[in-house]
Amino acid sequence: MKKLFTILILTFSGLLASAQKSPFTQTVIGSVTDEQSGSPLHGATIVVINDQLNEPIYGTTDSAGSFKLKAVPVGRQTFKISLVGYKTAIEPIVEITSAKEVVLEIRLVEDLKALNEVVVKADGRKDLPINANALVSDRQLSIDEAMRYSGTRNDISRMAQNFAGVSGTNDARNDIVIRGNSPDGVLWRMDGIDIPSPNHFSTIGATGGPVSMLNTNTLKNSDFLTSAFPAQFGNAIAGVFDLRTRNGNTEKNEYLAQMGFNGFEFEAEGPVNRETKSSFLVDYRYSMVGTIQKLGLNVGTGAATPYYQDGSFKLHIVTKTAGVFDWFGLGGESHINLPADSSNNLYSSNNGALSNQSLKSITAVTGLSNTIFYNANTSGKIMLAASFFQSKFLNQTVENNMPDKTTNDINDKQGKISAGYTFNEKINKQNQVTMGLTADIDLLNLKQNYIPNGDSVLRSLLNAQNSAVLLKGYISYFHRFNNLFSTNLGLYSQWFGLNNSFSIEPRWNLKYQFKDNQAFNFGTGLHSQMQPLEVYFFQTQMPDGQTDLTNKNLDFVRSLHTVAGYEISLSDHLRLKTEAYYQYIFNAAVESTPSSFSMLNYGADFGFPDKTNLVNSGKGYNYGLELTLEKFLNEGFYYLITGSLYQSRYAGSDGVWRNTAFNSNEVANVLAGKEFKLNEKSSFVVDTKFSIAGGQRYTPFDISASHAAGYVIYKDNEAYSLQNSPYSRWDIKFSYIKNGKKITQKFYVDLQNITSKKNLYIRTLNPSTEAIGDIYQMGFFPNINYQITF
Repeated sequence: MKKLFTILILTFSGLLASAQKSPFTQTVIGSVTDEQSGSPLHGATIVVINDQLNEPIYGTTDSAGSFKLKAVPVGRQTFKISLVGYKTAIEPIVEITSAKEVVLEIRLVEDLKALNEVVVKADGRKDLPINANALVSDRQLSIDEAMRYSGTRNDISRMAQNFAGVSGTNDARNDIVIRGNSPDGVLWRMDGIDIPSPNHFSTIGATGGPVSMLNTNTLKNSDFLTSAFPAQFGNAIAGVFDLRTRNGNTEKNEYLAQMGFNGFEFEAEGPVNRETKSSFLVDYRYSMVGTIQKLGLNVGTGAATPYYQDGSFKLHIVTKTAGVFDWFGLGGESHINLPADSSNNLYSSNNGALSNQSLKSITAVTGLSNTIFYNANTSGKIMLAASFFQSKFLNQTVENNMPDKTTNDINDKQGKISAGYTFNEKINKQNQVTMGLTADIDLLNLKQNYIPNGDSVLRSLLNAQNSAVLLKGYISYFHRFNNLFSTNLGLYSQWFGLNNSFSIEPRWNLKYQFKDNQAFNFGTGLHSQMQPLEVYFFQTQMPDGQTDLTNKNLDFVRSLHTVAGYEISLSDHLRLKTEAYYQYIFNAAVESTPSSFSMLNYGADFGFPDKTNLVNSGKGYNYGLELTLEKFLNEGFYYLITGSLYQSRYAGSDGVWRNTAFNSNEVANVLAGKEFKLNEKSSFVVDTKFSIAGGQRYTPFDISASHAAGYVIYKDNEAYSLQNSPYSRWDIKFSYIKNGKKITQKFYVDLQNITSKKNLYIRTLNPSTEAIGDIYQMGFFPNINYQITF
C-alpha cells in the first residue's frame, strides 16, 4: 500500500509539473422547454455566470427552443436561464472540456408569483427530480456524480447505494435493496419503456449481477424513486430507476475510447441532419480480462475467465410534420467456465463434491417512440418495445471418489413485446393531466434437464412454454396552488390475463415549501406487482406423470406506502433532509402448508424458488427513518452523509413474524471529495467513501440432518434468525483530467476496500465432515481507468 501511494503521488506530481496554461474553450449547445408540457420555449436567455470573464457570454433560444454559446472556457461553469413569465433556473458547476461539446437540457416552470408571496430563489440544486410529478422520495441520478464517486465502478446501481434507504452489502452483485424490500421489487425503465434487469452473468430469478450493462457514457441525468411513486409507474413495490438515454451531438462527430475494469470501449456520435438537429450515438464494450486472455496473456484467472460484451445505440430523428422519433437499443452477452478444482472450494458444492460449471446469459432490449406536439400544451407519445433474455447453465458434479457425473442442463428464455401510448395536457399554469396505457405480452420458455449419477439418459425436470398478457393504465393530475405548494393525484390499474388478477391503485403526493428554505412533503398510495413469470409457470409433477401449474392463480403482491419528509437548506449549497416511512405488504406468495417460506425474500439467492402450491396469504412490513446531509459541489468541495435505521419483517404461512433476508437494520455512508484546479486546462480530484451496514441475515444449517441425508438441510423454522457481522468498506479515488487542443484525457485510480476488510460472503457446509467454511467478499481491489475523448 505504501509503495502504491508513493507511485500515485509521484505520477500526479509529474502531471502537475508538466501542465501549462492554455486558453481552451468549448461550445455549449442545448434546448429550453416548458417543464409541464415539454414544448420548446422561444426567447429564453442563457448567461454564463463567471466574474472572471472579460466579456459576458450569453445567448437566446430560437423558435425550436435551441441555443448555442461559443467560446465557453473549460472547467466548471454555471449557467442562468431566464424567460419572462417563468421562474429563473440555474444550471450549476457544469464540467466543460475541450474535446466534447456540452449539451444542456433546461426545463423552466411558469411563475405563479402573487402579491405578498415568499420569493423562491433558483438555487440550482442537483438533487431535485427531473420528473415534476415526483414530490416525495425521489432523487436525481447525476451522471457527473456517478463518474466522480469512489467505489461505483461507473455503475448506476452502485451509485444509488450512496443514497439514504438503499443498502448494498454485496461486493459481487449490484443488487438494490430499498428500505428492506427485495431487489425484485425494483422497476427498471429506460426512456419510458420497462426493461429487464440490465446485468451481465444474470440468471432467471437473479436481481443483480457483478457487471452492469448500463453505460454511464450513454446515459443522461435520471430519476431514482424509493417510495410512494406517482401513478405513471406501476408493477413494482420497492422503487424505480427511471433512466434516460442521451442523444448524440447534433453539430459534429465526436468519439470516445476507454479502458478499465468495465472493459475496452469505443463510442461514436454525431449529426444525422444538422438542420433538423437529428443525431446518432453508438457504443461498444468488451471485457478487459477477456481481451487480455484472448491475446494469450495470463492474468491469473486460469480457465475461469469472465467474458462479456455489450453495445448500445440511440437514434434521434426530428421531422417537421411527423414529430420526434427516438430509437434505442441495449444488448449484452456474458459467459464463464468454472472448472472443478480441489484447491478452490469456491466452486465446490456443499457436500464436498467438485463441479464443472458453465454459465452464459444474453440480454437484448430495443424501444421505438414517436412524440408529437398537437399544440404548445398538448402532446402524445407512441411506444413500441421488445426485450429478450436467455440464461444457460450447465453443471457436471463429480461425486466423492466416484468417476461418474451428475449433469444438470438449464436453458431458460424470457421475452416481452410492449406497445403503449401516453398523453400529456398542460391545461394552464397550474394544472396538468397525464394518462397512459401499455400492453405487455410476456413469453417464457423454461427447460431443465438432468442425467442422474451413473446413468446416461437425459431426463426432463422442467419443460414449460407459456405466454401471458399484462395491461397497465394510469391517469395523473398535477396541480400547483402557487409557487410553494403543489400536489399530484393519480390512479394506476393493471390486469393480468393469465388468471384475471386486477388492481386499482390510488396515489397521492404533495409538497409544501412553508418557508423560503424549508419544505414538507408527504406521499401515500397502493402499489402492486405480479409474481415473477417463472413462478406462475413452474410445473408440479403429478402422480399420474402429468404436470400441473399449481401457482397459476397467484394474485398480485400488494403494498401500501406512506412517507413524510422535511428538508431545510442551511445555505445555498448545503441541504439537510429527513424522511420517515411505513410500508405494509399483503398478498405475498407463501406455501399452502405451514412454513417460513415467502416470496418477499426472493432475490436473496441466484435462481427462482422451486416451490409449488403457493397462495397469497403472506404479509410483511417495513418502517424506518432516514437522514441526508449534502453539500453540493462548490468551490471544488462536496460531501454526502446518509444514514438509515429500519426494520423489515415478514410472516410466512406458519404465521410467525421473522426478519426478512434484507433486514440489516442500519446503513450509513460518508462520502466527500475535493476538486483541485491545477491550471486552465487540467484538474485533480480526490474522492473517498466509507460505508457501514448491518450484516446479512441467514438461516442456520441443520448439521445432523445434513450429515444423515448427505446434502445440506437448513433449519427452516429458524429462517433468517442469524446475522453476519457488520459490513464495512473504505474506498478512495484519485482522478486527473487534462484538456488538450482537440482531446480530453481522464485518468483515475479507484482503490476499493483499501483496508482489505474481510466481509463474509457466504457460509458452506460439508455434510460428510460437518465442517462449516467461510467465503469472504472482495479484498483490496485497485480499479484503474483511462478515457480519451476527441
